[in-house]
Amino acid sequence: MRAARLIKMVLLLQARPSMTAAELARELEVSERTVARDVLSLSEAGVPVYADRGRAGGYRLIGGYRTRLTGLGRSEAEALFLSGVPSALREMGLADAASAARLKVSAALLPELRDAATGVAQRFHLDAPAWYQEPETPALLPEIADAVWDDRRITARYLRKDTEVERELEPYGLVLKAGVWYLAARTQGDYRVYRVDRFTSVAVTEHDNAPGAEDTGTEDTGARFTRDATFDLPAFWAERAAQFARSILREEVTLRLSAGGVRQLPYVTERTAAREAIARAQSEGGPDEQGRLTVTLAVESADIAYAQLLALGPEGEILAPPELRARFATAAHRTTALYT
Repeated sequence: MRAARLIKMVLLLQARPSMTAAELARELEVSERTVARDVLSLSEAGVPVYADRGRAGGYRLIGGYRTRLTGLGRSEAEALFLSGVPSALREMGLADAASAARLKVSAALLPELRDAATGVAQRFHLDAPAWYQEPETPALLPEIADAVWDDRRITARYLRKDTEVERELEPYGLVLKAGVWYLAARTQGDYRVYRVDRFTSVAVTEHDNAPGAEDTGTEDTGARFTRDATFDLPAFWAERAAQFARSILREEVTLRLSAGGVRQLPYVTERTAAREAIARAQSEGGPDEQGRLTVTLAVESADIAYAQLLALGPEGEILAPPELRARFATAAHRTTALYT
């Protein structure tokens, strides 16, 4: 862990003329005291890190020092080129930057590792959108991605049902789920999720004196926010996705399943809900004398349950609610009439 941090520090100083202890601490997610200790360790290891004293001081590399990524093994280099979804980079407007980065990394690798990019590209391809969907890039995605990269506040207009609302957001991260882009943002101290294709306008908030804003002294007047160092985008998304899945399953259906129906249920309805229903039924009594298992399944609505559970055919029998059982009985009679 510390070795990786030291390498990152060298690369950060290599990419910038100078960085303060506070800037390095923020990038490396450590304290300024840890930065000072790491700088001392680098100096002892022969890396020429120089400390500029004074109020405007910081750390910099001297003597045109450059490091090459010769420590990468083949599997590490291949993983590096594999990380990232090409279509996602293209949609965010980062395809050229990613291509340039790959070329620079390739140039820094040992000669025997420079075929890693080609080898990975011919063996693995990541295709994010779901089947039977035309991928559409939200028009405002590049602007939102820029704000995410630069920690810039944005003022956005957003369609919520039939109403357009305006929000000032601190954009923390973007998530691509089954071909749909979502923005995780903080507003009024709370983290929320927005579908990017529902934004109608996005503008970087002008520089102000709001808490957390930073004056960088550059010509760019966009207001920056101070990112919460404890925010974990993958963990946040996993939690919200689970909450969403639970929130839409508002009704219940009781059905009796054959062994084949037990196997099929997770593939025709919400997978987690199906597995939980099966596990609960098996722990509470298991199959009956005919080998059929009675489960209580959480569903979004009776209409959606009807459309999904029809796929079970004779492997599943609806027991409740009675209105849904009647719909299945009607469907069974109509199907029988077609085949007799």
